[in-house]
Amino acid sequence: MHFFKRLYNWVLSWSESRYSNLALFILAFSESIFFPIPPDVLLIALALGTPKKSFYYAANCIIGSISGAVIGYGIGHYIWLTNSGEFTSFANFFFNNIPGFTHDVYNHIKILYNQWDFWIIFTAGFTPIPYKIFTITSGVFDVNFFLFILASIIGRGTRFFLIALLIWKFGNSIKMFIDKYFNLVVFTFTILLIGGFVLIKYLL
Repeated sequence: MHFFKRLYNWVLSWSESRYSNLALFILAFSESIFFPIPPDVLLIALALGTPKKSFYYAANCIIGSISGAVIGYGIGHYIWLTNSGEFTSFANFFFNNIPGFTHDVYNHIKILYNQWDFWIIFTAGFTPIPYKIFTITSGVFDVNFFLFILASIIGRGTRFFLIALLIWKFGNSIKMFIDKYFNLVVFTFTILLIGGFVLIKYLL
């Protein structure tokens, strides 16, 4: 726990650096592959510092995140399994060292892809569910690459631009709401959105 707190504070400290824009890009990029701290932390800090640039920071965050997602997809597609279908040493390193990667989660996600496809990627991109798990497994399970990118852009873009919009509109006064309730709001919205499409599917 102390490690993650220090890591969180280290990420936050980049908001005061002249390399903050690059740091945001690298953070969003790496979080799509392995890094445990979400880019929202630095995005919020930078946007609060300069609300007029909120959408610029969000765009930077999206580009970094999608770029990392492409690498994550490639990792899953090309170096996650051996020709015989066994996990490679690289995959086992992730299972043993990267938070959120477990064999149980991996097997469960395979079932989710078969049922939801686009929606599970959108949900991972929009909600605080660890996005990296889904970028890599999308490659492993050979999810349509165009569909993967589209769902990622919509999910990540909606999340980051919504944060930027709230800060641009309300400034520092919205920070407490984002910290306490933002993830609950996006989870609720996602459930209602997917539930609505499922309802339409069965009604029609």
